Amino acid sequence: MKTREKWLSYLLLLIAFVILTGFLFIKTGTDPLKPSPYNTYTLQALAWRDGRAWLNEDIPHLELAIYQGKYFVSFPPVPSVPVYFLSFIFGSEVPDGLLVLFYAFVSLITFFRILIRHGFPPLSSALYAFLILFASSFLPLVLSGAVWYQAQVMAMMLTLLSIDFINRDRTTPGLLFYALAVGCRPFNALYGPLLLILYIRSRLKDHLSLKLTLKRLLPGVLIGLVVAVLYAWYNCIRFNNPLEFGHNHLPEFSFQGGTQFSLSHVIKNVKTFVLGLPFERTDAGLRLKAFGFSLLIANPALLLMLVSAVNLLVRKQLTTNHLLVLAFFFLHLFLLLTHRTFGGYQYGARYATDLLPYAVLFLISGKPEKIHIAKAAVLFLGLALAVYGSLVIHL
Repeated sequence: MKTREKWLSYLLLLIAFVILTGFLFIKTGTDPLKPSPYNTYTLQALAWRDGRAWLNEDIPHLELAIYQGKYFVSFPPVPSVPVYFLSFIFGSEVPDGLLVLFYAFVSLITFFRILIRHGFPPLSSALYAFLILFASSFLPLVLSGAVWYQAQVMAMMLTLLSIDFINRDRTTPGLLFYALAVGCRPFNALYGPLLLILYIRSRLKDHLSLKLTLKRLLPGVLIGLVVAVLYAWYNCIRFNNPLEFGHNHLPEFSFQGGTQFSLSHVIKNVKTFVLGLPFERTDAGLRLKAFGFSLLIANPALLLMLVSAVNLLVRKQLTTNHLLVLAFFFLHLFLLLTHRTFGGYQYGARYATDLLPYAVLFLISGKPEKIHIAKAAVLFLGLALAVYGSLVIHL
């Protein structure tokens, strides 16, 4: 019966994903087969094919870094890798929107598999996976192959794959996926130490020796370091700095006096992206804020995680693993809050989608559970708001 429920859940996830994205594509008039005008990764891939690390010319509507008179992609390079291979089929017309849909669906299925393997009931796993992912600022990202969205959705997929593989004791591919996720969203580097600590704790709990555990991790760690060296090399040949992916050479920071990361941004961002309400009054009535509001409202899974943490603390059931997940969550959030924009034109708090894997890790740090009706209700409300927000952002 469990196997039947599991395969039924896979089918339901596919149907729900097609209905949700299909509805939004129809309502917004968006075509996932049509390349995005913000096709920065495609341009980088085509430059690679010509043996260059820079673009031939400035393209004003793209965020290009300017360094020593040349124009560079100002984002980490990993999303250009699959685009590079697809460019041999599609040329400059790579359907990046379809690629983002693929990343999103793999993220959904991987999330579901993580919960199933930790003993969560199939239908509850499906509901948790679908609602936590799409009742969030993640949903609008799935509707476009634009450079920013492509990076975040790919990072989500790779981070969830990393969690899944490491939890299945397949640490080498798991750590490779983690290293590649960092090449999409650099702050996702924080997931690495957390996953390693949780993995080592689980092995020691099973009475396996620390020496054998570290030996098991060594190949994956070495592969991850090789990937990090490749990032550093690529940054050096572009910007003469192993840690510079390009954002500091955007005109807004290099020429116009803006500061990308600063503690001075934190208070302003807390007011908007932690405490801010989603609607504002206008002459035409209430209007959704398109430049950000509380990440806890836009991403109710994160709010539920914090409420669950308080509940478990009161009941004295908060585990060390829960505390580790929360510690890294708050550190990651703080670092994101130091950024000047937190995502610009967006639904809720776009950067907060990088935090959703912590909700996954928090869930599996406790006992398997059926989804409570109150949690489901909050998440369904979040989904309704996310659908509305997606229409506002993309229309």
